[in-house]
Formats: sequence, C-alpha cells, structure tokens
Amino acid sequence: MRKRWIALIVVASVLVVALVGVYWAGRSLFHMPTAKGVDSVVGELGGTRVLGVFAHPDDEQTVNGLFWRAKTQDGAYTAMITATQGEAGHQVPVVARQEDLGDIRKAEALKNSFNLGVDEHEVWDYPDGGVPEVDEQELVDRVADTMKRIQPDVVVAFWPESGATGHKDHMRMGEVTEKAIAQLEDEDGSYTGPKHIVYTISPTKALEMFGGEAGAFVVKNQPDPEYAMSAETGKKMEGWKIHSSQENYLQEAYHLPAWLVYLLWDQEFYHVRDLQADPLD
Repeated sequence: MRKRWIALIVVASVLVVALVGVYWAGRSLFHMPTAKGVDSVVGELGGTRVLGVFAHPDDEQTVNGLFWRAKTQDGAYTAMITATQGEAGHQVPVVARQEDLGDIRKAEALKNSFNLGVDEHEVWDYPDGGVPEVDEQELVDRVADTMKRIQPDVVVAFWPESGATGHKDHMRMGEVTEKAIAQLEDEDGSYTGPKHIVYTISPTKALEMFGGEAGAFVVKNQPDPEYAMSAETGKKMEGWKIHSSQENYLQEAYHLPAWLVYLLWDQEFYHVRDLQADPLD
C-alpha cells in the first residue's frame, strides 16, 4: 500500500510539473518583453480625458483594461468613436438575420461600452469593410470635430501600418486619427489636441503561431510596446457575452476556449507617443 501511495504521489507531482510547464509556455506566447508593467496606462500618463477611435463594434474588446481602469481607478472622462456598424461581419454564432446585423452590432457596442463605464460612444454608419474608400478628409474632419468637443488628453487608436489585426478598416482609422490630431495641432484655438496617442499592440508570438498571413503582416509592421497592464479579463468575458454575434470569435481565432485564452493572455500592451515631445506632421 505504501509503495502504491508513493507511486501515485510521484505521478501526481509529474503531472503538476507538466501542467505548470505548459501553462508558462502558453503564457510566453502572450508576453511582450519590451513592455513595462503599470497599474494603468492612462494613470501613468496623467490622463484625465480619454477618447478611443475604432473601426468596428467589438474593437473596444482590445482595450477593456485601459478604459475600465481609466474610469474606475483614475476617474477619467472616457469616450469612444466606432466608425462602422459592423454589418458585414461574420456571425459566430448566428444570432440575427444578416441584413439586421448592423443594428445588432451597434447595440452590442453601445451596451459593452456602457458596461465598461464609458461616458459617451458615437457609432457612425460608414461601410463595414469600405472605410478606406470613404473620403479621407471627411473622416479626418469628423474625428477632429469630436476631439474638439471631447478635448481628450489621451487618444487610443490603431497603429496605422498594422491595425492590430491587419484589417484595412483598422489601419485607415489609425491613419485618420493621426491626421485629425495633426490638423488640430495646426489650428489656432484653446484646444490644440491630445498630449499622448496610445496604440493597442497585439502579442507577437501568438500572432506568429495563430495569425497566419495576417498575423505575420502585423508582426512585421507594428512597433514594440512600452507598457503592459491588466487586461481586466473578467470584463473581456462579459464583453464577448454582450457581443453575442461575435461571442465565439476567440475560439475560432485561437482554437481554444475564451477562458483558457484569457488565462494565458491577461495583459494589454500599448505603444505610446508623446505628442508634446514628438508632434505629428
């Protein structure tokens, strides 16, 4: 009997060591070594008013931690722009008629931002998948007008050369955001634009393993992040429930259940540009 118990203990110990090894190997896929851990990126920058500029409903899922902590921890005023209603999206699972999807996803975006404590959220109606074909100056002017009204000192956006996922709508909205800020900097007035622009950055190793051609494109074209912070994974899980038409997105993207993905991917990563030291042209 004693030998059997010893054997069981040895087997259990080996399994525990193996599971711990697998866990840390998985976490390494979602780790960015250049990023300094901070409690809140907005708090680190001294931000008090934050505006996120996105392309689609559910894009805000990449920045849950930043917006949740900016509101609940730092007391910042928070706002979002979503340029499209996501009507061309692939439903996972199917929850509505495709012709009604834009209305459904707009409601999902507004509900999710409310769940994050966001103070206001504009969802525009530019064509999903067609943002690069929209008149650029129209988009720039509209984003700039919202910035004048909100007067953010921190803007959260996509890196124009990669868009976090390689999506052309993301890339165009990142470019438009930068041009709107540059336009504000050139204007005379009491508000000359934000102090910082914060870009959401995707984990490199995970993209290389799971992202295919689009992932390789993002890895090649995105900068290294300077900051890492809590992803507030509980809020992310709530967010996917709210985005019911996209609830299984992570399972399709990573071939793993969402709870396991977030057990490994529990940080958000950001590249920050100080616009006072390095203004946009």
